[in-house]
Amino acid sequence: MEEFDVKELSARIERIFAEIRKDMIGQEDVIKDSIIAMIAGGNILLEGVPGVGKTRLVRTLGNVFNMSFKRIQFTPDLMPADVTGTNIIVKDEAGSSEFRFEKGPIFANIVLADEINRATPKTQSALLEAMQEHRVTIMGKTYKLEEPFFVLATQNPIEQDGTYPLPEAQMDRFMFKIIVDNPTFSELAKIVALTEVTMDEVSTCVCTKEELLELKNISNKILANKDVFDYAIKLCMATHPTGEYKSKAAVKYVQTGASPRAAQAIIKASKAKALIEGRYNISIDDINELAYPVLRHRLKLNFEAISDGVNQDDVIGMILKEIK
Repeated sequence: MEEFDVKELSARIERIFAEIRKDMIGQEDVIKDSIIAMIAGGNILLEGVPGVGKTRLVRTLGNVFNMSFKRIQFTPDLMPADVTGTNIIVKDEAGSSEFRFEKGPIFANIVLADEINRATPKTQSALLEAMQEHRVTIMGKTYKLEEPFFVLATQNPIEQDGTYPLPEAQMDRFMFKIIVDNPTFSELAKIVALTEVTMDEVSTCVCTKEELLELKNISNKILANKDVFDYAIKLCMATHPTGEYKSKAAVKYVQTGASPRAAQAIIKASKAKALIEGRYNISIDDINELAYPVLRHRLKLNFEAISDGVNQDDVIGMILKEIK
């Protein structure tokens, strides 16, 4: 582990946080989880009511990492070709016709899928291949997306009018689901004062995309000892209502537990968190803290949970108490 200095890298990452705070007031946990996911190479789902800064955060991340950025406003009439691109017929000077691929907004380093659950499931699913394999296939031809590639999606609470629930397969491709809460009184006062001066982001690049890829590669070298590794696996298996490590909470409240992607995500994210905090090893505390953003969108609760007023975070808390 002598080949890199986690303290120096941690100080470099702290400059990223400082730059983001120029445009974002409060939301410290949201900012931290977003950086963890990006260093780990994962997609992010941000949920909150309109106006709490979800879109501003994504634009700021594009500025700080100096990556190409495209925004897609998801609406009920949005078609898959509006996301991925399509082949169009063009004529040359001789009058001959040929197909030419016109790239869609998916061809960027950061794709903001704004209000993703306002589009139909068919259009939402246009992102599936890009989110998992970082490529797009149109009419049998595959196009590779430039690295790094992230989908950062914002979502309105499902109780709001005009929303469609995201398919489970797509939810599973988001590393984190981050809840963006309303600001406190003091935070709201600072937000209003800041935006009275300018609505534009003032953050600048402090980390290039090449440096971000380097941080991702280094985070993979952070160690996970066997006890911590096994704990993470047991936690994910405990979310299932059946099986060797089923928990009482899962038996009572869970219809479908977390997929293997959840176990992969929680280990990767914990390594990124350890790097940010200047450590060479991940800990059980990392697993416990990141269990919420990794698991909350991967648990499908049953009717008993709904009738008892229990949500995903409540169930995750119960499972963590059990397996400790």
